[in-house]
Amino acid sequence: MTNAPDIDIARVYDDPDATCGARLLVDRVWPRGISKDDLDQDDWIKEVAPSTELRNWFGHDPDRWSEFQRRYRGELDDNKEAVESCLAWCRKGPVVLLYGAKDRDHNQAVVLREFLRERRSSEDVT
Repeated sequence: MTNAPDIDIARVYDDPDATCGARLLVDRVWPRGISKDDLDQDDWIKEVAPSTELRNWFGHDPDRWSEFQRRYRGELDDNKEAVESCLAWCRKGPVVLLYGAKDRDHNQAVVLREFLRERRSSEDVT
């Protein structure tokens, strides 16, 4: 079991006091209805978000969830710099991955959290 700080996820519209940790926006586009001054975030790592092509293909369709996860993980494997930016925050303490999607179960933050946890676990082993 890892002793790495936890990685949480939250919608950008959720109460920021409901979570604890560095708040990282992981959407490629700025969320609708929120000004940059009003979003309490520590960093915007848009490069770690799914590509525009993948995001458009997925369209938040739960029937495409399994394939989206597979494709997005492939993008993450090829995007070491953006993943490292997230991991650097994770090494400092708890992190909250912020996303704008309505669906709390089928979005990139869910996949990214598991991906980062796996990377942190492998770091703890080495």
